[in-house]
Amino acid sequence: MKSDSFPSSPKTLNISQFSIILTDSLTVFWGEWLKLRVRIVQVAATGLISPLIYIVGFGLGLGSTLDAAMKPAAGDNYLQFILPGMIALSSMTISFGGTTFSLCGERLYSKTFEETLLAPVHPMSLYLGKMLAGILRGMMTSASVILVAIVFTGKVWSFINPLFLLLLLLNCAVFSGLGAIVGLNVKSIEAVGLYNNFVIVPMSFLGATFFDPTTLPIALKAIVYLLPLSYTSTGLRAAAYLPISQFPWCSIPVLLVFAIALALL
Repeated sequence: MKSDSFPSSPKTLNISQFSIILTDSLTVFWGEWLKLRVRIVQVAATGLISPLIYIVGFGLGLGSTLDAAMKPAAGDNYLQFILPGMIALSSMTISFGGTTFSLCGERLYSKTFEETLLAPVHPMSLYLGKMLAGILRGMMTSASVILVAIVFTGKVWSFINPLFLLLLLLNCAVFSGLGAIVGLNVKSIEAVGLYNNFVIVPMSFLGATFFDPTTLPIALKAIVYLLPLSYTSTGLRAAAYLPISQFPWCSIPVLLVFAIALALL
């Protein structure tokens, strides 16, 4: 079934078509929200366990030793240094995992995804609706980690200022977009584990969550800055603790380019 609004021949989208895409995206998102709202607490708490373990193990355990040897590049101590990275980590994990498993469940088990494809909506609307749901999942989980960060540091404005929230939103958009692409292509749930093991887990540790990438050798620094999470972690850290003059403004366009590239893909 094809919509008359979207002919099969490739044409440049006009303003009315963009309006239709936006409306349909919100419709797809609303369907996701109806399923998500009954388990808000579960979603918010899902991504909280790993950051809490890292905070206790690295921030409180290893951090006391590091604080005696050096001063972190941002924050008063190592615990404060890693907290923005933990927020970035939790938003990445839930945005990616929640979107991927949602699409996999619809495609491979409930078989409801085929019904969605029959609806007369633009493919971009379907993608954006799923991505918005992933962003919501990531932001909900990040909110619980932000609450933990505020409790540990007492710095409220550091973690809820507009620049901090903008970077967090872009990070959720990047990884929910990646999750949508993976969810549309994997043949089984086991294949999702491969993506998680070879993409998400390495990025969790190499994405500047636990260290300052500026101190790395050139070769390793090049690898680290290929990862979108690195821009989120360094940007969130600067937005939380450093003056605005030291904020890495390149983080915003880089994350935006990642999100747009995934949408085009």
